[in-house]
Amino acid sequence: MSMRPSPIEPVPEETARIARAAFCKGNLLMRIRDDIGVLYDDQMFTSLYDARGQLAIAPWRLALVTVFQFLENLSDRQAAEAVRGRIDLKYALSLELEDAGFDFSVLCEFRARLIAGGQDQSLLEVMLERLRERGLVKARGKQRTDSTHVLAAIRTLNHLELVGETLRAALNAVARSAPEWLARQNRPDWAERYGARVEQYRLPKGEAARQALGEAIGADGHDLLAALFAETQRFWLCRLPAVERLRIIWIQQFYHDQGRVRWRRPVDQPPVNQRLHSPYDPDARYAKKRDTSWIGYKVHVTETCEADRPNLITDVQTTAAGTPDGAVTAPVQSALAGRGLLPETHVVDAGYVDAALLVASQVDHAIDLLGPVALDHGWRAHSEQGFDLSAFTIVWPDRVAHCPAGQTSRDWSETCDKRGTPLVRITFAPTTCAACPNRPLCTPSPPGKRSRPRSLVVRRQPEHEALQARRVEQKSEIWKKRYSCRAGIEGTLSQGIRGFGLRRCRYVGQAKTHLQHLFTAAAINLARLDAWLQGNLRAQTRQPKLTVL
Repeated sequence: MSMRPSPIEPVPEETARIARAAFCKGNLLMRIRDDIGVLYDDQMFTSLYDARGQLAIAPWRLALVTVFQFLENLSDRQAAEAVRGRIDLKYALSLELEDAGFDFSVLCEFRARLIAGGQDQSLLEVMLERLRERGLVKARGKQRTDSTHVLAAIRTLNHLELVGETLRAALNAVARSAPEWLARQNRPDWAERYGARVEQYRLPKGEAARQALGEAIGADGHDLLAALFAETQRFWLCRLPAVERLRIIWIQQFYHDQGRVRWRRPVDQPPVNQRLHSPYDPDARYAKKRDTSWIGYKVHVTETCEADRPNLITDVQTTAAGTPDGAVTAPVQSALAGRGLLPETHVVDAGYVDAALLVASQVDHAIDLLGPVALDHGWRAHSEQGFDLSAFTIVWPDRVAHCPAGQTSRDWSETCDKRGTPLVRITFAPTTCAACPNRPLCTPSPPGKRSRPRSLVVRRQPEHEALQARRVEQKSEIWKKRYSCRAGIEGTLSQGIRGFGLRRCRYVGQAKTHLQHLFTAAAINLARLDAWLQGNLRAQTRQPKLTVL
């Protein structure tokens, strides 16, 4: 396919006349074209097409159709039919009334070109740039971030279904690529056992029968892998994605014992968040948060929260389901820096904050990372009767600490925890603590046991000071009032889930799922922008009648 950039035509007169007659007050798509204009142009997509070949449909139209598709939660087929039959879409796309549109498969091809060309972020970034030129988005304001879970577009499989369906997928892949080779293996029982989709109601009910079937499937998979890796003429068969997933899942689920293939016990398998759970989506992972468990991904949404501007999404990150929120804080800020949209205040929940991130946000980007940090969970802090960490004075240049009784520490050593976080361990002398009259409030010991000296484990100086300052600050009413705006991001996640299908993946794989989330963010921005231009006020958080009373 080739593409020749051309200027965007104005709306044809006949199309405009009929559209305005049908929609006297206009509608969302028509208002976007009139008030915002065309967000994209062909020059953005020149690198995605060849210099020669069949002329492609104008990519600026495909980009807009895809955003409109997510705006109304349409499938590819429904979106193509809408372009063919709806007057408001013809108006927004500058099409003549008799334009026949395009085949729905063009949209899938366009998304594949965006991912292959590394331009998946471009549609949201260009939209934000256009809105920034109009003063609707600004840097050094206030933004907030939160996440929610996303369900992968796969079936939830038990162990027996997983191995059976994995082998079935591998056999089908080999049958498509090398049918003659597979026929020569002379295994007619494979067609009977793996010809139909492996489902629970087809499987035996007894535990012994299920165990035997599982080991039979394991032996069949091992035989297939051994034959494939022994093949020298068609060595490329081993590189088929379905065969590679079969190899990985067999390592995770089975082992050899005296020539037999047996199930692994759960304790011998990899951690559940590192296993493959489907032969069709190898990126989907298992995670659990509180009472919610799922297989899929996690999406992190960042939006502006200014009183005098619409709340618009400025960044979307799609991660594996088990990725902690704190690992996304730095990538979000780096992405905003690349767009020139760094906030002055970044409002997040406790998952996105720790001592290192408080310091890094301020040093690297001059951002006030506004979020609560974990409190001191020691018994001294909870009882409010002992000497917790805040009662000690650390003199960093001298590498010593002073206790509330005025005693000075003896040992100072630098170490790291299991995650590699640098720490400082400070220890007082045993004789000093044994003679201290405040020992019951500092280092109590059970009866009959020898008292151990007090020791402190703290972060490095900048992180320790930032952590202690935040622990004090977040108890004040002023800080709580500043932080109260974070609750608004919950409404954005709810809008994305209820109105735009954010909870469920349309596509398979993390790259395609991330593209879905970017289009969803662009669609939410258009809906919010139209509401803002129409003068619709933001809804207030609803409260139960009992609370109001």
